Amino acid sequence: MALYSEKVMDHFTNPRNVGKIEDADGVGEVGNAKCGDIMKIYLKIENDIIVDVKFNTFGCGSAIASSSMATELIKGKPISEALELTNKAVAEALDGLPAHKMHCSVLAEEAIRAAIKDYYDKNGIAYDKADFPDPHDEEDEHFTEED
Repeated sequence: MALYSEKVMDHFTNPRNVGKIEDADGVGEVGNAKCGDIMKIYLKIENDIIVDVKFNTFGCGSAIASSSMATELIKGKPISEALELTNKAVAEALDGLPAHKMHCSVLAEEAIRAAIKDYYDKNGIAYDKADFPDPHDEEDEHFTEED
């Protein structure tokens, strides 16, 4: 059995949505110091719909494939659906990732959440802080107290 699925190899060798959106409504950047992967996601949002999404990823093939697949899964979707995207869903859409590469799908999920949080922050949109866990963020004036 091959280490990587055909879908992982396809999204690695032919990544979708690569690039930068100059006037992005939300930008999220995350990284994993242990492996050196860095992902940056750019969102263009109109009427709560992600009308465009681009990414730049510095990292391994699994990180690039995870970024590519994640952007495909949220493009054209409402923000609420993008927030429901899990790293497991990204990995499943790629027909699996090796266990030691699952952190790449986690980074994709985190980068999307960070970009959405950035959009909310830039536009003064209230959100449930539980949707955006950040151990370094003790106080955030935009979150709501709803559970």
